[in-house]
Amino acid sequence: MTYAAPGAPPADLASTAGPLGVAEGPLAYLARLGSRVTALCWVEVRKIRHDRTELYTRAIQPALWLIIYGEVFTHVRAIPTPKGIPYLAYLAPGILAQSALFIAIFYGIQIIWERDAGVLTKLMVTPTPRAALITGKAFASGVRSLIQGVAIVIIAALLGVSLTANPLKLLAAAVILMLGSAFFACLSMTIAGLAVSRDRLMGIGQAITMPLFFSSSALYPASIMPGWLQVISAVNPLTYEVGALRGLLIGVPTTLWLDTLVLTGATVAGITAASLLLNRLASR
Repeated sequence: MTYAAPGAPPADLASTAGPLGVAEGPLAYLARLGSRVTALCWVEVRKIRHDRTELYTRAIQPALWLIIYGEVFTHVRAIPTPKGIPYLAYLAPGILAQSALFIAIFYGIQIIWERDAGVLTKLMVTPTPRAALITGKAFASGVRSLIQGVAIVIIAALLGVSLTANPLKLLAAAVILMLGSAFFACLSMTIAGLAVSRDRLMGIGQAITMPLFFSSSALYPASIMPGWLQVISAVNPLTYEVGALRGLLIGVPTTLWLDTLVLTGATVAGITAASLLLNRLASR
C-alpha cells in the first residue's frame, strides 16, 4: 500500500487535479489543454515576428518548384492532369503540402535543443500535460506552415494559377495544412524521442523527407505510379493532405471526409507516440 505525502491530494484525486490541487472534470482538463496549446502557438508567432528571415529563405524553394519545375512541365505536358486543369494549378497544392512537410519534419531538433538548454526539464515539472506540450509544438509548426502557405498562394496567383475564392474552402484548406504539418512535426518529435540526439535526427529526417514527398501525389497522380509505389502512396499521409488541398483549392474530385479522417487520426496517433517518448527524451 502507498501513502500520500502530508497535505498531498489522494492518488485518485491527484490524477485529475488542476494546478491548485482541485479536482477537474474532462471539460476543465480540455480547457486547460487548449490554453497551453494556444500559449505555445502564440510563442511561435512571436518568434516569427521577431525574426522573419527563416520565412523568407524557406519560401525560395517552393517558389523555384513552381516557377521552374511547374512552368517546364506545363509546357511539356508529360504529366496527365484532370480535364481543364493546367499542370501548374495541379502542382500548387502539392507544393503547399511539401512546404509544410519540410518545415515540420525537422521540428524535433527544436525539442532536443530545449532539452539541452534545460528548458524542457522546466516545462516537464509544470502542471502542463505532456500531450499539451507536444500538441502545442505540433500546431506551432502548423502556424509556420500556414504563414508560408500564404506566400506560396500569392506566388501561384502571380503565375496565373486560379485558386478558389470561397472563404469556407480557404479556411478548410488552412485547417488541412495545419493538420498535415502537425502530424509531421509529431513524427519528427517521435523520432527525436527515439534518436535522442540532433545528429541522428538530422540523418533520419534527411533520409525520409524526399521518399515521403516523391511517394505522394504531390507532383503527379497516383494512377501513373508503378503498382508497388501506389501501395506506399496509399499509406502516406502526405497523399491525403495533397488530395484534400487539391479538392478544396482547385476543385479536383476527392473524398474530403476520408482525407480529413486519415490526417486527424495520424495526428492523434503522432501526439500520443511523441507524448509517451517525452520522458525518455528529457532524461537523456
